Amino acid sequence: MDVRSRNHVTVTGRDGGPVVMLAHGFGCDQNMWRLVVPILERDFTVVLFDHVGAGRSDLSAWSSERYSTMDGYVDDVLEVCHEVALGPVTFVGHSVSATMGALAAAREPEAFSGLVMLAPSPCFVDHPETGYRGGFSAEDIDELLESLDANYLGWSGAMAPVIMGNPDRPELGEELTDSFCRTDPVIARAFARVTFLSDNREDLAKVAVPTLVAQCSIDAIAPLEVGAFVQSRIPGSRLVTLDATGHCPQLAAPEETAAAITGFVKATG
Repeated sequence: MDVRSRNHVTVTGRDGGPVVMLAHGFGCDQNMWRLVVPILERDFTVVLFDHVGAGRSDLSAWSSERYSTMDGYVDDVLEVCHEVALGPVTFVGHSVSATMGALAAAREPEAFSGLVMLAPSPCFVDHPETGYRGGFSAEDIDELLESLDANYLGWSGAMAPVIMGNPDRPELGEELTDSFCRTDPVIARAFARVTFLSDNREDLAKVAVPTLVAQCSIDAIAPLEVGAFVQSRIPGSRLVTLDATGHCPQLAAPEETAAAITGFVKATG
């Protein structure tokens, strides 16, 4: 299958510039980067894609076998990198895609010049026995997934505003709700399990490329402790706390998000 069609790969920006590859999180697609892209494309070649099952990806490429774990998504990330063949990329992964980027960079470090983990969470579940706070108890996650299974559209309408934050800007929550509702419910349920049940904490130490961990100042999905944990586990990584609130700073604070990405790429280039 053609990788560019499968993942609806688009390339824009400055020819010959450093390559920045943007990866969206659960329930979203590459359109979620639309406010950041015009800023980044002034200086960089920008690669966007949709995870299989999202946006304008080829839905026929989805299978429960390939996409029941992170590995299928990581395979896709690396295949997109190989397909565009523009050299090492700075991979910017939002939420669950930050973990995918870390796994891909650990597997093929030569494909990456850097990694930006935006609002990352390598494990959403609390582990009190080790002192790790992911933000949710195991019971919380079970209830979340049961609710999603029972009524995906209802779950989307209830959860999207919580994920987005910024209650004074309800249009942001409405946009995320619409994005969730455009996703096939069967695929969304499978992706939710990958997102909320994976535990990749031990994989972070394998990342050996320059890494920026960018967390939001208030985030109901990935609390501050998570960003600090990620930074502490990736050798040589740097942590920045954005003024942005909510879990989607590329929509809530695109200028600040783009500035963090730009500063990191130029510093590591």
